[in-house]
Amino acid sequence: MAMRTTQLNVLKPLASAWFLFLLAMSVFSILNIDFTLADFLYRLQGNTWAWKEAFITQDILHKGGKWLSLAMGLAILLLLILSTMVTRLKEYRTPLLYLFSATLLSALLVATIKHLVSMECPWDLIRYGGDRGFIGLLDIRPPSVPASACFPAGHASAGYTWIALYFFFTAIRPHWRWAGLALGVGLGLTFGITQQFRGAHFLSHDLWTVMICWTVSFVLSRFLLPPSVH
Repeated sequence: MAMRTTQLNVLKPLASAWFLFLLAMSVFSILNIDFTLADFLYRLQGNTWAWKEAFITQDILHKGGKWLSLAMGLAILLLLILSTMVTRLKEYRTPLLYLFSATLLSALLVATIKHLVSMECPWDLIRYGGDRGFIGLLDIRPPSVPASACFPAGHASAGYTWIALYFFFTAIRPHWRWAGLALGVGLGLTFGITQQFRGAHFLSHDLWTVMICWTVSFVLSRFLLPPSVH
């Protein structure tokens, strides 16, 4: 009975959230929002992706952002290991297991989808100085067109995986939960906007990443964290 209740508590809000999300993505496609924003960013840089290899976007925010997220993940792993040995940390073992699992699985799921679903980056397209035409997510991809791993937004996932901090802090320090959410969303926005300015992703790519990361964090919270978090 408890398992059935948990499953219902997961499926109902999850189905509602994904229905609204897919509806929003349909509106995005109809209104051509991706191209409208990418056109603006491209023109802003003089009809080129001038910030594609700029020091702040490429080295600090792109490469540095990856190392920052990796360091945060290793820190959580270290705390999780210590929680099996240090008495003061034992009460945090399950929340730490949740946080490590949610961030790792979110990143792995986004990376897996990137290699299963082939879509071009803006900088690949003829419209933005590249050599390929646009093929939509639901369009049939000609076998002659090389694969391209630009969907969903991988680098943004290094930030959005930390949306899990909301559920983590709800379990151990409820008054910190909004700060945790702000950190995850803030990092994701920073990394995602950086990649959009570089021509690496459309806005919708980032939104799919947000949804995937939230889904993993939400589902795992229902199974690994105490009912009070729900």
